Amino acid sequence: MVVKSLARELSETTYPGRGIVIGKSSDGTKAVTAYFIMGRSENSRNRVFVEDGDGIRTEAFDPSKLTDPSLIIYAPVKVFNGDTIVTNGDQTDTIYEYMKAGETFEQSLRHREFEPDGPNYTPRISGLMHFENGQFSYSMSILKSNMGDPDSCNRYTFNYSNPKAGSGRFIHTYMGDGNPLPSYEGEPTPIEIDGDIDAFTDLVWSNLNSDNKVSLFVRYIDIATGAKETRIINKNIRK
Repeated sequence: MVVKSLARELSETTYPGRGIVIGKSSDGTKAVTAYFIMGRSENSRNRVFVEDGDGIRTEAFDPSKLTDPSLIIYAPVKVFNGDTIVTNGDQTDTIYEYMKAGETFEQSLRHREFEPDGPNYTPRISGLMHFENGQFSYSMSILKSNMGDPDSCNRYTFNYSNPKAGSGRFIHTYMGDGNPLPSYEGEPTPIEIDGDIDAFTDLVWSNLNSDNKVSLFVRYIDIATGAKETRIINKNIRK
């Protein structure tokens, strides 16, 4: 596979949907993740990210305009035993609870499937950042319908040990805009990761479609110490 420019991957489509990036900083000292949400409807666009302990959650920007909280109000990021869980839905809670019970990331996702939002059947994408003995590895997952068939769920998990500095993987829900929305295809895209947290945050946010982008979360985690640095950008700004 060819390593892609993340800026180009983001800017060349108006609607990748929701996306997760995980990888390692160019200096090799930080584990990196980003999660963004986009929206086409008023309900989907009426959201912000807010910090919630070590993680984040989505909230309605204007509660009076919230018409359906299902599938859009959830905790995208949680931390369990020093590991960071990042997902595009309430499967964050599923992973967290089943890992607490002793199951693995992959096993926990066998309890879930794609979203019940036919005809799109939006994939559930998830990531886990694992730290052990000064080493960093990560996993990514996608649960998707079998080519639009809601009676069949395809589950894929990808594991990355000892990732190289300045590299990462990018997975998102849709291949682009459409009706129905076409689900992501293939393994997570290899991409370059460059710059400090502010430069990386700006790269992601500035290359998302200006009409459809809603919120962005970025976190850099020091692999040696576990120290976290976080950035959140919301298109809807609270006064």
